[in-house]
Amino acid sequence: MKSWKLLGATLALAVCATLQVAHAQSKGVVGISMPNKSSSRWIADGQNMVAALKAKGYSSDLQYAEDDVPNQIAQIENLITENVKLLIVASVDGTTLSNVLQKAESRGIKVIAYDRLITGTKDVDYYATFDNFGVGALQASSIVNALHLDTRKTPANIELFAGSADDNNSHFFYNGAMSVLKPYLASGKLVVESKQVDFAKIAIYRWDGATAQARMDNLLSAYYSNAHVDAVLSPYDGISIGIISSLKGVGYGSAQQTMPIITGQDGEIPSIKAIIRGDQTSTVFKDTRLLAAQTAVMADALLTGKTVPINDTTSYNNGVKIVPTYILKPMLVDKSNWKAALVTNSGYYKESQLQ
Repeated sequence: MKSWKLLGATLALAVCATLQVAHAQSKGVVGISMPNKSSSRWIADGQNMVAALKAKGYSSDLQYAEDDVPNQIAQIENLITENVKLLIVASVDGTTLSNVLQKAESRGIKVIAYDRLITGTKDVDYYATFDNFGVGALQASSIVNALHLDTRKTPANIELFAGSADDNNSHFFYNGAMSVLKPYLASGKLVVESKQVDFAKIAIYRWDGATAQARMDNLLSAYYSNAHVDAVLSPYDGISIGIISSLKGVGYGSAQQTMPIITGQDGEIPSIKAIIRGDQTSTVFKDTRLLAAQTAVMADALLTGKTVPINDTTSYNNGVKIVPTYILKPMLVDKSNWKAALVTNSGYYKESQLQ
């Protein structure tokens, strides 16, 4: 009799567990399209998004496009064919997705743009991102403060880099930075020896570090044979590492030729190490766990008929509509606060990862 009771109890537990699994899976699959695996940032974004959606009761189909537009479009088409409940898309090129997202809309599949705005289409429902204009302003403020421009008596030389022109965020980063730097450029406290200031001239395609390194090589050769680079506005850590390699190749980072002030973004491990050793000045940290969690909250609200939380209805016009947005706040990280910001307070990294 005991064995029958035990068997009954076991079966009851198994049925209960099966029901729990079925309930956890009942909310369906969310399709996630990320740009690439070449940046540790996007790998973390994908993993964080899967975990955040799982906590809300959804499973995920995570795809990486490896910075190839046709590949991303094909992956999104496959996700649509699988009839996912919702699409979360960090675009390779936000101008290229209108046709495929129209297919999603025709099937009733909602779309959340993730960190990068999707432009030229009405078929994007919400946007989750960080304060992109604020990112650029933080980068520029880091330069102003490090060079003591408000009290400096002599002009400082600066060169400017921008992100990929096909990423809408790049324009926000640039505009944010220039909102801070323009008065100093106008007064002559900052001088761009190359005179390359316009976005189109300084943009780095696909945020590629090797392309940035080659451009810095050319700038140093053409304009700095008898001058010192005092600062470089870099919009992203991968670009910063390329710039640092170029500078070190001609002797910067020595007692005779100090490294310029160099900015960055994303708090990637190579750049945090560069900050610790003094090669890079700062980066803008964006805790992608918070962005993933917020996007999951938005996705769940959208799919369950609740009010989708947003905090901005004016900033992000994609050329067809103003996309309702939730904006998170970024943080400037430098040698003075990297440990507190990234290890002690947030637990984003273990200290051993940064040694």
